[in-house]
Amino acid sequence: MSKLPRTALTLKQFLQRQKVLGLYRSMLRTIREVPEEADRKYLRDWAREEFKRNKEATNQDAIRMMITQANNHLQELKTSLALAKS
Repeated sequence: MSKLPRTALTLKQFLQRQKVLGLYRSMLRTIREVPEEADRKYLRDWAREEFKRNKEATNQDAIRMMITQANNHLQELKTSLALAKS
Protein backbone atom coordinates (compact mmCIF):
# COMPACT_ATOMS: atom_id res chain seq x y z
CA MET A 1 0.00 0.00 0.00
CA SER A 2 1.36 3.40 -0.98
CA LYS A 3 1.93 6.15 1.58
CA LEU A 4 1.00 8.77 -1.00
CA PRO A 5 -2.23 10.66 -0.31
CA ARG A 6 -5.20 9.86 -2.52
CA THR A 7 -5.37 13.45 -3.70
CA ALA A 8 -2.20 15.22 -4.73
CA LEU A 9 -1.25 18.36 -2.84
CA THR A 10 -0.83 21.66 -4.62
CA LEU A 11 2.61 23.24 -4.41
CA LYS A 12 1.29 25.74 -1.86
CA GLN A 13 -0.18 22.95 0.29
CA PHE A 14 3.04 20.94 0.01
CA LEU A 15 5.19 23.89 1.09
CA GLN A 16 2.82 24.66 3.95
CA ARG A 17 2.95 21.02 5.06
CA GLN A 18 6.76 21.11 5.01
CA LYS A 19 6.67 24.28 7.13
CA VAL A 20 4.37 22.59 9.68
CA LEU A 21 6.53 19.45 9.84
CA GLY A 22 9.66 21.56 10.29
CA LEU A 23 7.98 23.53 13.05
CA TYR A 24 6.92 20.30 14.77
CA ARG A 25 10.47 18.92 14.62
CA SER A 26 11.89 22.20 15.90
CA MET A 27 9.39 22.19 18.76
CA LEU A 28 10.36 18.63 19.77
CA ARG A 29 14.09 19.44 19.53
CA THR A 30 13.63 22.49 21.75
CA ILE A 31 11.54 20.52 24.26
CA ARG A 32 14.49 18.09 24.62
CA GLU A 33 16.44 20.97 26.20
CA VAL A 34 13.95 21.32 29.09
CA PRO A 35 15.82 20.18 32.21
CA GLU A 36 12.97 18.51 34.14
CA GLU A 37 11.76 15.15 32.79
CA ALA A 38 8.17 15.75 33.97
CA ASP A 39 8.09 19.12 32.19
CA ARG A 40 9.60 17.60 29.02
CA LYS A 41 6.94 14.86 29.01
CA TYR A 42 4.14 17.37 29.56
CA LEU A 43 5.35 19.65 26.75
CA ARG A 44 6.02 16.75 24.36
CA ASP A 45 2.53 15.32 24.98
CA TRP A 46 0.99 18.78 24.58
CA ALA A 47 2.81 19.43 21.28
CA ARG A 48 1.93 16.02 19.85
CA GLU A 49 -1.72 16.41 20.82
CA GLU A 50 -1.98 19.91 19.34
CA PHE A 51 -0.43 18.92 16.02
CA LYS A 52 -2.47 15.70 15.87
CA ARG A 53 -5.71 17.54 16.71
CA ASN A 54 -5.17 19.96 13.83
CA LYS A 55 -3.85 17.38 11.35
CA GLU A 56 -7.02 17.35 9.24
CA ALA A 57 -7.34 21.16 8.98
CA THR A 58 -7.79 22.37 5.42
CA ASN A 59 -8.72 26.06 5.78
CA GLN A 60 -5.58 27.91 4.65
CA ASP A 61 -6.24 30.96 6.85
CA ALA A 62 -6.75 28.75 9.92
CA ILE A 63 -3.56 26.82 9.14
CA ARG A 64 -1.57 30.06 8.80
CA MET A 65 -2.97 31.22 12.15
CA MET A 66 -2.00 27.91 13.79
CA ILE A 67 1.52 28.16 12.34
CA THR A 68 1.85 31.67 13.77
CA GLN A 69 0.63 30.49 17.19
CA ALA A 70 3.00 27.51 17.16
CA ASN A 71 5.92 29.81 16.23
CA ASN A 72 4.97 32.09 19.13
CA HIS A 73 4.88 29.13 21.55
CA LEU A 74 8.25 27.95 20.24
CA GLN A 75 9.83 31.39 20.71
CA GLU A 76 8.38 31.63 24.24
CA LEU A 77 9.85 28.23 25.09
CA LYS A 78 13.25 29.17 23.66
CA THR A 79 13.21 32.44 25.61
CA SER A 80 12.28 30.66 28.84
CA LEU A 81 15.06 28.13 28.34
CA ALA A 82 17.59 30.88 27.64
CA LEU A 83 16.53 32.77 30.78
CA ALA A 84 16.73 29.59 32.87
CA LYS A 85 20.29 28.95 31.67
CA SER A 86 21.55 32.45 32.47
